[in-house]
Amino acid sequence: MPKKDPCQKQACEIQKCLQANKYIESRCADVIQAMRKCCAAQVGKESICCSGFIKKQAVPEQKK
Repeated sequence: MPKKDPCQKQACEIQKCLQANKYIESRCADVIQAMRKCCAAQVGKESICCSGFIKKQAVPEQKK
């Protein structure tokens, strides 16, 4: 049986929050931050839920 993703709960909470708030990300900032914290703790470990978060954090934003 596959092991449960350690950040699956946070990923589901993001989906619930976004659906409840008509996909306005700013209304779910606290839930998204909880996901980032969880993913930061999973660096180097296998987490499908965190794959997008880890890549997004690794790429710095460029401002002109």
